[in-house]
Amino acid sequence: MTDTAPPTVAPTVSRSRRLPAWLKLPVLIGGLITIFWILAALTVDSWPLYDPIEMVGRRLSPPSAEHWFGIDALGRDVLTRTLHGARFSLLMSCAVIASAVAVGSLLGAIAGYAGGFIDGLIMRLVDITLSFPPILLAMAVTAAMGPGLRNAAIAMIIVWWPAYARLMRGQVLSVKSREHVEAATASGAGHVRTLVTHILPLTWSPILVNATMDFGQVVLLAASLSFIGLGASPPTPEWGSMISEGAVHFYQWWICAGPGLAILSVVLGFNFLGDGLRDYLDPRSR
Repeated sequence: MTDTAPPTVAPTVSRSRRLPAWLKLPVLIGGLITIFWILAALTVDSWPLYDPIEMVGRRLSPPSAEHWFGIDALGRDVLTRTLHGARFSLLMSCAVIASAVAVGSLLGAIAGYAGGFIDGLIMRLVDITLSFPPILLAMAVTAAMGPGLRNAAIAMIIVWWPAYARLMRGQVLSVKSREHVEAATASGAGHVRTLVTHILPLTWSPILVNATMDFGQVVLLAASLSFIGLGASPPTPEWGSMISEGAVHFYQWWICAGPGLAILSVVLGFNFLGDGLRDYLDPRSR
């Protein structure tokens, strides 16, 4: 009889040691960036910074140990104005996204559930709005109402709600044909109860992911409107208007560097966060 060695078993990696598919390094970076800018928007007044409006140094001074992002053409600290600009850019973007989601989801849910003439009317309005390039439509609406942050926000809501209406309509059409919805209808549930209780709770995942991904794009569009003079007006420390002021002084690159890096980080942060949220809410990716 010959001795046989026991079969070797390949080492297995414990599931508890694995990092979830949705919790990857880009997602963590995006979350940290998002948390930083949200805290900046909410608490920047209590930070030990210069006044964002007053002159605090020599005009067009380059970055230094005292002024990390330099001084702009009016003697104001660029870093201070960049951090204060988060309040205008991020809070306005939050209002735009929340309003667009509310209006678009409501109309899309009504269109998908009611069908017929109401569906056709709402979706034709969506098609007309989506046929215009977003930046051109936002410029036209803002120019018609007059420059300003409030009018720019209204214009961006008009630009963004159709996308959520179309997305919600597709989700409602997919869910309302399921068995539990038919059972609720057969048991005598009203239309409002059926829609609110049995359909809408199953439709929010793609809406939340899309809203997270769109947040950075709204910040970018708001900055674009301010850059061409249709958004915030001086001396408001808004990122787009700051870049517009810095564009006049081409060789003083630090004036645009602060708000430009802020916009870049916000867009990347929310895109990374949206990717992670999509993977988390999608059971197939887990």
